Amino acid sequence: MAATGGSIEKCFKETATHLKVKEFYGKVLKKTTDLKTDACVASSGPVPAHIRHALNMVHPEVIAKYYGCGLVVPECMEACQVLDLGSGSGRDCYMLSKLVGEKGNVTGIDMTEKLLEVARTYTDYHTQAFGYKAPNIRFVQGYLEALNEAGIEGSAYDICISNGAVNLCPDKKPVLQEAYRVLKEGGELYFSDVYSSGRLTEEIRNSNVLWGECLSGALWWEDLMQLAEEVGFSPPRFVSGAAIKVFNKEMQDILGDFKFLSATYRLFKVPRGAGKPREVVYQGGITGMEESFSLDSQYTFKVNEVVEVDGDVAEILTRSRFSDKFTMLPPGGPSQTCGASPKAGAVNPFELIHHRSDVPGSTTGGCCGTQPTGCCN
Repeated sequence: MAATGGSIEKCFKETATHLKVKEFYGKVLKKTTDLKTDACVASSGPVPAHIRHALNMVHPEVIAKYYGCGLVVPECMEACQVLDLGSGSGRDCYMLSKLVGEKGNVTGIDMTEKLLEVARTYTDYHTQAFGYKAPNIRFVQGYLEALNEAGIEGSAYDICISNGAVNLCPDKKPVLQEAYRVLKEGGELYFSDVYSSGRLTEEIRNSNVLWGECLSGALWWEDLMQLAEEVGFSPPRFVSGAAIKVFNKEMQDILGDFKFLSATYRLFKVPRGAGKPREVVYQGGITGMEESFSLDSQYTFKVNEVVEVDGDVAEILTRSRFSDKFTMLPPGGPSQTCGASPKAGAVNPFELIHHRSDVPGSTTGGCCGTQPTGCCN
């Protein structure tokens, strides 16, 4: 992929919301302690050693200027082509640059030039630190709703990630459409973001501070299910989540009875409803997941254990980058799952988090967590 830099020639029209968000992240927000909610607080969950090692190699200034939340790191990334939607100062991109290896490639896209300037400054530094012969990373300026205008190719990426940036876009459907377009068949959109318990009022959606705090743009979780279907993704898989706390009394009064959570979802570019329930066996081989692999909150696979999965998951495991990590048992054979049944259907994340204590804030941290401590400084 050719390097791209500088400003883009814009056909996509910025909205007032885009300008407010750029103002907030480019000028108003100076440090994480300026925030009035814990929507940008790291999870207290354990971080696998190989991810910790990669993160520790990122330049301190890149980390200091990073206003994302937690860590969003999908599994099985070696040699993958990765696109980071809303890359900010580049912390996640450089970490992913190490994880994908010299044969992989990472592209970061953001609309805020001040943050991109920080990211681009340290390309050579990280190339040398990782021992690469040439950079495997680039940063482009553009909008998540119009990746094509920033020169992002179609059907070029194995994985798109996003860390609390989709909710900053006023119209979510074009973002999902563009992510779907640039993914390869079998590719994945793995992203952490803020969701609401219902469709938000105009008062909330028009609040400047609440936009910057990632609440005004929160999507009703049921609308994500609908938008994913309209775009063509398989049904979203809920990975993890945590409730968001609002510290500010004035904000609490505006928000009323609405509840918010940070949630990580994975959406795959595989045919919807095409598969049938199957029995599968995880063979291991995923870095950091040698003994067991959790696809989402419903399915955890232990090495050499037979698990029956629903049709959508069967399609994912057959067509995605995980395909060589699983053995699909012949259909119609004798069941070895002791009567277990596949778990289909959408998960209500608010109910799941409320009723279950075993739902983590994500192994590597979602867009927010449960501990009110700053995440990036």
